[in-house]
Amino acid sequence: MKKKDVLLALLLVTIWGVNFTVIKLGLGGVPSMLLVALRYLLTVFPAIFFVKKPNTQWRYIILYGLTVGVGQFACLFYAMEIGMPAGIASIVLQIQAFISPVLAMVFLNEKLKIRQITGFIIASAGLVIIGAANTAGEIGSIPFTAIILNLMAPFFWAASNIVARIASDKAAANGEKLDMFSLVVWSGLIPPIPVLGLALILDTPQTIINALTNLSGISIFAVIYLAFGATLFGYGVWNVLLGKYPMSTVAPLPLTVPVIALLSARIVLQEQLSGMQWLGVSVILAGLIITNLNPEIITKHLKAKQKI
Repeated sequence: MKKKDVLLALLLVTIWGVNFTVIKLGLGGVPSMLLVALRYLLTVFPAIFFVKKPNTQWRYIILYGLTVGVGQFACLFYAMEIGMPAGIASIVLQIQAFISPVLAMVFLNEKLKIRQITGFIIASAGLVIIGAANTAGEIGSIPFTAIILNLMAPFFWAASNIVARIASDKAAANGEKLDMFSLVVWSGLIPPIPVLGLALILDTPQTIINALTNLSGISIFAVIYLAFGATLFGYGVWNVLLGKYPMSTVAPLPLTVPVIALLSARIVLQEQLSGMQWLGVSVILAGLIITNLNPEIITKHLKAKQKI
């Protein structure tokens, strides 16, 4: 990656890492489906009046909105509402890093290199270490439904990655460049109605009204952070990276999100960070370095030094 894109990626994973703690704080005063709806309403308005519609077909805008807003976040937010800890949720969500390249091989004909496969294996070992340490003595208290829903979220995230990449490739084939930020904004029109429908199924109308009329400062902060930070900035940058680099290079980046998520959860939510979790973090970073290490660039750099 270019240096500028590396810096954007680091800022992205930091915002997404803290995002899990913010979600948990927001759920303290707002039901999960309502929180998703408010997130996207603030994402779309007023931005949609200033951002031009992306030059792609409506089916891709709708599919992206459904896979991310309804699929990924409805599953994730409700899982956290009914008992999934923020730190563990961040870890489980990173399964997308392994699903996305597989889907890319099927739909985009991308190939995995040996170093990338090796990195995936090492990083997955890190996730296992963190997951085992983080759930020790705690997994029994997590509802089975929450675990299943949390496992479904990364599948929808991976699917949205493919939708964004296909839309980008089709635009490129027509000699155009897809505005990924525009895709994020306009696809935000899709989730509010379906998730509000889910809200009326999961909660009573009175519960929703009470939540809206009694929003706390923390709830308002959570909605603003989720809309402007995690969604507009986060997914805008994420889709730009997807449009510029192979899926197998971009997909592993969020594996560092649990590092930030565990730290922020420890500081704000008092979730413990053990020595085993630190070990898992180190293994994940090692996997990411191996996955994104480009031998050709290193060889050229060494040759250039020898000439000097």
